[in-house]
This record gives sequence, structure tokens and C-alpha cells, in this order.
Amino acid sequence: MAGDGAIRRIGVLTGGGDCPGLNAVIRGVTKPAQDYGMTVYGIADGFEGFVEGRAKELRNTDVSGILIQGGTILGSSNKGDPFHWPVESNGKIEIVDKSEEVLRNYKAWNLDAVIAIGGDGTMHICNKLSEMGMNIIGVPKTIDNDLDATDLTFGHDSAVYVVTTALDRLHTTASSHHRVIVTEVMGRYAGWIALNGGLAGGADVILIPEMPFSWKKVYDKIHKRELMGKRFSLVCVAEGAKPAGGEMISKGTDFKRTDPIQLGGIAKVVAEKIEENTGRETRVTVLGHLQRGGSPTPFDRILATKFGAFAIDMASKKCFGCMVALKGTEITNVAIKDAIVKQKLVQPDNQAVLAAKAVGITFCEE
Repeated sequence: MAGDGAIRRIGVLTGGGDCPGLNAVIRGVTKPAQDYGMTVYGIADGFEGFVEGRAKELRNTDVSGILIQGGTILGSSNKGDPFHWPVESNGKIEIVDKSEEVLRNYKAWNLDAVIAIGGDGTMHICNKLSEMGMNIIGVPKTIDNDLDATDLTFGHDSAVYVVTTALDRLHTTASSHHRVIVTEVMGRYAGWIALNGGLAGGADVILIPEMPFSWKKVYDKIHKRELMGKRFSLVCVAEGAKPAGGEMISKGTDFKRTDPIQLGGIAKVVAEKIEENTGRETRVTVLGHLQRGGSPTPFDRILATKFGAFAIDMASKKCFGCMVALKGTEITNVAIKDAIVKQKLVQPDNQAVLAAKAVGITFCEE
């Protein structure tokens, strides 16, 4: 650490699932750093690298050309919560606290601050480390767009673009073969990807976690379209959607992950039910990690760059324990402890929901 109190050495990491725009943030942090007299150190694989002591200096040459690249040059992990660190012992998984090792490496590397790029889980870790005395700044990242303290997170626009493009293509094949096609998208607790992707891609039915659905209303929508001469339908369903009175569909558990429940399979269930109850041939498309991969959209490149540049400026001003946020059209910051109070969920009176209903899209809510 700098003896004169100046911020000279900055660590940067990417935590949780990857998404388009992470490299743009890293670039947005690293390139301006020299103007502040700072050196940036990239911590490998999120908090895993922090615990295990893996970091290296980032130079401008390291971030040259990465603006358009998906993923993260630093690597990431959604199994690296230092406060709940999984350790295998005698064939069993034990959870231990490795937070002191994070602080030990923070001091060993002589860091003055850390910029952590991640979603809800990463921000919870940041808040705990801040309470332990680490100078930390959060940058919100999630394709789910479920962080309440920021109007948008980078990665969401890119994910919505993937969903929209997929629905555009599925529309033509569904129409040609007179089928129902059920497309499963990400969204564990928040349905923003399904909502915005379904709206942009012209889905006929959108099913999201916040609005438990009625099976009968799903079938009724298919029948209604057939009576109108529409012999095909597109259903866009978030992975966390569930029928009224039912549960989310999971494909297993992985206790090494921050959230051990692995969702998946709702589209298959919906498709089987539709075919059984309407007689209409139904197919399933699961977009999965296509929504996380690939080059970020121009919007996400711009937002991520703004977030990165703002974060390094926050570091120069010693604005620690805070998270970068978008409010309206302006970049600002909020206290991390306030940013993690609640998730941003889709409300029934959301303008996108109302617009979708106005053009004939149904959510089949009970």
C-alpha cells in the first residue's frame, strides 16, 4: 500500500457467471489507470484466484483489442465464495471460511483497493469484505438484470439480442411446419430476459418466475391462435418459471456453487403438456450458455466501458464500499450494502409487460 495514502495499486477481478462486456470493463479500468498514476493487477478466476494467490499486472497491451471479445481474459468462477469455500474431505463436501486468506493476499500484493465485477453473489461477497476493512468497489454484471440499485446491467442487452435472434429464426420454422416451439431462456428468479427477448422477438406466450402461470390459459392461447388461422405459436419461458401452485424445475444440485440448485427442464415440461393437451406438434429449444457467450452488443460495450472508467475514478477519490450504477442516463454510485437489499423483479404493471399484453402476448398468469 502507498505510504502517502494515495491509491496506487488496484486489483480487478470478474466473479460469477461470464457475460458479454466483462472485457470492456477490464479495459475501461486498465487504460485510464496510468493517467491516475495507478497500476492494475488482474486477479485470476474471480475470488478463487484471490484465495489461491493468483494475480498478475495488467498493461495496456494486455487489454488491447479485448473490447469486442466475449468472456473475460481474467477467468471467472461461480464456485468461489471465500466465505463458503467448498473443500472435499473423505468423499464429502465441507464448507469452510477462506476470507482471511483473501485479506492476506490483498496485503501481500500491497493492494490499495479492489474493483470486483459481478452480480448479486459477488456484491454480497464485496459487502462482507468491505466490512472486514478491504477497500472495494463493485461493478454490476448480470445478464438477468436483477440488481435493483442500477437501472441496467451490462450483459443483459447482449442476452436479449441472442433471444431475439433465436425467436426470429424459430418463427419461420414454426410457421413452416405448423408447430409450437418452446424456447427456454435464462432467468432464475427474475424474468427480464424472457420479457424483453420475448417482446422483441414476437413471442405469443411469455412465462416468467414472477407470474406463476395457468396451464389452461397456455392451452387456450394455442387454441385461440388456431381459430384465428395461426397454426403455430412461439412460447418463451424463463428457466425459473413455474405453474401456479407448482415448483421450479431443477436438473440437480451442485453444492460447490454459490446457488446449488441447477435449474433446467421447464421448456420440456411445457412442451409435453402443450402437445398432450392441444394435439399440436411441439418442439423445444434451450438457448443456455449462448446467452452468455459471444461479442457484446454496441450498447453493452458502451455501458461496460463507462462502468470501468467510472470505477477507476471512484478509486482515485477513495469512494470505497460502493457500487457503480446507472440511474437514468447518468453513471453514479450507491453503497454496496444498499445495492444488495433486494432483487429487481418484473412487476405486473411494468411498461414492458403492459406493452406485451397490448400487442396480444399473454403471460397466462393465474
